[in-house]
Amino acid sequence: MNVLVVDVGGTNVKILATGQDVPRKFPSGPTLTPERMVSGVKQLAAEWKYEVVSVGYPGPVLRDRAASDPHNLGHGWLGFDFEPAFGCPVKLINDAAMQALGSYEGGKMLFLGLGTGLGSAMILEGVLQPMELAHLPYKKGTFEDYVGLRGLERLGKKKWRRCVADVVARLTAALEPNDVVLGGGNVKELKELPPACRAVNNASAFRGGFRLWEKSIEPSQP
Repeated sequence: MNVLVVDVGGTNVKILATGQDVPRKFPSGPTLTPERMVSGVKQLAAEWKYEVVSVGYPGPVLRDRAASDPHNLGHGWLGFDFEPAFGCPVKLINDAAMQALGSYEGGKMLFLGLGTGLGSAMILEGVLQPMELAHLPYKKGTFEDYVGLRGLERLGKKKWRRCVADVVARLTAALEPNDVVLGGGNVKELKELPPACRAVNNASAFRGGFRLWEKSIEPSQP
């Protein structure tokens, strides 16, 4: 099966298809609507062959539909039906969950995405569960306020790194995973990884998009 993977970010939309080695991208930003995203992807992937599409979406997803509009993109995403837009079967998944899926090596894994916000997901014995840990209370705000991009800019790298280590330790103690994976664009800002963690790059998001169509790993559905 030929799969087209679409990773929708606040800065760029990145795509990769089965049999291709080099991802392609185009700018996203606050004016990007789902219609414009689909149109841009179709143009960029015009000569690629694909039968199905995986979309990593920067927000909560319910039954292959966006459950809310993203903070950093345009409007119209809530409930948008991607299948008729692409003209083929589509699986929509939270972007952190897609990267988690591409990082999974077995057992009980906690994934934390250090990006604009804080993405999170768990995989237990092959079953993927997207999570929304970002807005849980922490100090004088939420986890996202301290380890997301706003926290990095407000606190500076040194204090931000301490907060990342503390948040990872708290969530690890609460959820008891045997594998903790850190992803997202700001992983590179860590001087060293917290204990018992490993880091992945954005290529794992594409790997997760391909895996999404494999029967061995299934996302749970509410």
